[in-house]
Amino acid sequence: MSENPDAIRAEIEETRRRLGTNVDAVADKVTPSNVVNRQKEKVRDAVFGAKDKVMGKASDMSDAVQGQAANAQDGLSQASDAVAGAPRRAAEKAQGNPLAAGLIAFGAGLLAASLIPASEKEREAADNLKTAAEPMTGQLADAAREVAEGLKEPAQEAMENVKETAAGAADTVRGEGQAAASEVRDHAAGAADDVRGA
Repeated sequence: MSENPDAIRAEIEETRRRLGTNVDAVADKVTPSNVVNRQKEKVRDAVFGAKDKVMGKASDMSDAVQGQAANAQDGLSQASDAVAGAPRRAAEKAQGNPLAAGLIAFGAGLLAASLIPASEKEREAADNLKTAAEPMTGQLADAAREVAEGLKEPAQEAMENVKETAAGAADTVRGEGQAAASEVRDHAAGAADDVRGA
């Protein structure tokens, strides 16, 4: 720790700033609505990730559609055959792979559930979670403030000690300077007397 009062003040202010930032970040992290939103995003990402793996990404679908449009120029009969045969081929592939069909159905169900507004029970559960977590959020913020307040007094004491030490050192230097000046004067007077007497 520095003994310079200005440096100590700067360190105290920096510590307070970092502590305030950390308290805000923790409070934001444990706020029930933020927790619920993060969980919803995780589920949504998982659903769309599974859907993309099973059905292919939207860009793959777009490329396939563009390819179909280019091939449509080859003839109307080929396009109609492809369109007519697509449901049959999809059913055959799903029939051959029940896991893919199950994942597609599961993804469709989750997608539909995410589009439907929250039910009364879901809102109640979220409100209960929020109500239960609010005291903890407040307690955490209070504890952080207490720590910050607890740091004030030791820092002020350290600053007072530095001031006292600096004042004592200044007094010592002043006293030693006066003694040295007096000694120089005495030596100068003695030297002047020696010069006059010689």
